[in-house]
Amino acid sequence: MAAPNAFHLSGHRVRVEYTADGFDGRAHLEYQDGAHLLHFDGEEIETVETAAGRIVSVPIVETVDAGSTTFSVVLPRANVESPGGSVAIRTEGITVTHRSSIAPQLQRGQLDTLSVLSLHGTAELVEA
Repeated sequence: MAAPNAFHLSGHRVRVEYTADGFDGRAHLEYQDGAHLLHFDGEEIETVETAAGRIVSVPIVETVDAGSTTFSVVLPRANVESPGGSVAIRTEGITVTHRSSIAPQLQRGQLDTLSVLSLHGTAELVEA
C-alpha cells in the first residue's frame, strides 16, 4: 500500500488535476472553472499538511488594489494497492475572496469570504 500522488477531482463546474511530484520532480496543479483555465507548478502552489489532510492552495484571481481570490483543495489521506492503482475520493474545495483596498479606512469587518464546494474523483499512485 502507498499514498497516492495524483488527484483528479471535479464538482460544481470546477475541475482540479493535482500531481504532487511530476516528471520534473515538482508539483503541478491545473484548475478550471467557468471563467478560468489555470496551470501552476512548483512554488506557485502552497501545500500545508494538517490533521484534516494536505491542503493545496493557488491564486486564481490577483489584483493590485481590489483584493484577490484563492482556491484550496483538501486532499484526504488514502492508500492505493500499487503503482497505477486508484481509489475513489470525496473532498472539499474552498474558494476564498480576499477583500483589500489601497484606502485603509475601507479595511473594516470581515475581509475573507469562503465558499465551499463538494468535489469527487480519484486518487492514484503514478510513477514519474
